[in-house]
Amino acid sequence: MENAQVGVFLAYASRHGHTLIDRRVYLPKSWTDDRQRCERAGVPDDVVFATRSELADDMISAAVKALVPARWVAADEAYGNNSRLRSALRKLRLGYVLAVSCDHLVPIDGGKTRCRADRLAADLPATAWTRRSAGDGSKGPRFYDWAWLTDVGADGDPDDDGRHSLLVRRNNTTGEMAFYRCWTPGSATLAQLVRVAGIRWIVEEGFQAGKGQAGLDQHQVRRWTSWHRFTTLAMAALAVLAICAADARTTDRPAPPNMIELTTNEIRRLINVLLIRPTHSIAHRLHWSNWRRRHQARARRAHHARRLNLETQP
Repeated sequence: MENAQVGVFLAYASRHGHTLIDRRVYLPKSWTDDRQRCERAGVPDDVVFATRSELADDMISAAVKALVPARWVAADEAYGNNSRLRSALRKLRLGYVLAVSCDHLVPIDGGKTRCRADRLAADLPATAWTRRSAGDGSKGPRFYDWAWLTDVGADGDPDDDGRHSLLVRRNNTTGEMAFYRCWTPGSATLAQLVRVAGIRWIVEEGFQAGKGQAGLDQHQVRRWTSWHRFTTLAMAALAVLAICAADARTTDRPAPPNMIELTTNEIRRLINVLLIRPTHSIAHRLHWSNWRRRHQARARRAHHARRLNLETQP
């Protein structure tokens, strides 16, 4: 933001780990309509204005073409509200759980009527809600109340041969709600949709790791080629850390029960102190790495215990 540069990023997640895998520069019309300005910044002549949703569609389509094994797409409201992106994902036969705004108009009654998402949620009975975890966060399981409306129509293309629905998430403490347009090429369960909705947080974690561990935001460049070179190298470094973490989790030697698994942060720290700037013996550095992982495991167990106690209180 300080450099007035906006990037659109694609993250990939699996049970083994996650990382950023693609990027695009977003140029507003004030840039693309000024070809002299583009030329000074090294922007190629064939680059034209594209919305962030169109850039996302471009990256997702490229990933599918490259045979990246994916079944689902998750994104925030800026992308979920875009009907063209939703249509493009259905053509790719990718299931999606896309956040939409509270005033998003949802087709119901076979598409004959459109109703605001928050109005639909307000009319739901208490029996429509069920409490489920959206996955583990940094502080343990993230429990929310969820409602699933399956009587949702298509976006003007009823022949997509899929299943449309609306997923509603409610914070059980504040009552704040979030809404998701969902589509699956086949049958799906509420548990699957909740899991995919919860996976979107890894985009933010990817940015945090990319900035903190790979210097993703530390460039001072002003040209098209320079931005892509620096960003690609930072993403490659983050991918190496993610691969190392995934490899450590999938070996035949899992972490001891009193330690957390190796994280990208810890692997970066070990690479730095063991390979780049070794200042103590390997045994000394590994001792402190194990201490940190044991301490984090104790803190996580204590937090889980407190969270579980709160969740089970009447």
